[in-house]
Amino acid sequence: MDTMSTEPPIDPQAIENLRSLNPDDDDAFLKDIIGIFLEDTPERITELQQSLIAYDQPKFTRAAHSIKGSSSNLGATQVRATAEELEHQSRKSGLGEVEPLIKKIIEEFAIAKAALDKIAGK
Repeated sequence: MDTMSTEPPIDPQAIENLRSLNPDDDDAFLKDIIGIFLEDTPERITELQQSLIAYDQPKFTRAAHSIKGSSSNLGATQVRATAEELEHQSRKSGLGEVEPLIKKIIEEFAIAKAALDKIAGK
């Protein structure tokens, strides 16, 4: 078990910040944002996998950057950190050693998804 991941998969402050944008909509805005994230992120992860196979470094870097931004908005801190690591690694040293990080982001996304499903009341 990873002892460094003591923080929650979703930063409660980020959720409160999103709620405060539309405080009277019974979380409709928040649920929309969560839905978009849960739909979009697996597509971006697939892009990471496909661009690794094709060795398309610019596409890989863009997909990692996209995941970093969307996970940051929702407070998916571990997903964001790994996406940032993927983005830096691909820019700095190419795609040679990113495969373990892709596996890691898939696991972290599953944990974040479970937490976001609870927040969204699913």
